[in-house]
Amino acid sequence: MWAAIIAMIPLALSATANAFAGDATFFAPGLGACGAVSHSTDLIVALSPAQFAGGANCFHGGKFIEATVVDLCPGCAGDSIDLSPSAFQTLENPDVGRIQVNWNF
Repeated sequence: MWAAIIAMIPLALSATANAFAGDATFFAPGLGACGAVSHSTDLIVALSPAQFAGGANCFHGGKFIEATVVDLCPGCAGDSIDLSPSAFQTLENPDVGRIQVNWNF
């Protein structure tokens, strides 16, 4: 299971390979290009043709949290991170112990 995490630091929000910057507008949902009927109360997004990738990104989404960086994890390798129990539980049952995540700050 993959989850996404956004770790916030006070003065910076930097982009990663999976982060994009652009304008946001809004639209009137209905039958979408992914084949699902959506309503104005649904939390959904429409992608540009380039990002839509012929439907390859349909229904892309998952669990995410926003957390503040407050500590060092000396035992974490590479791009691994340690989460507080509450942050972890938001993404997965703590009994699992370890999950794969994508994150940025």
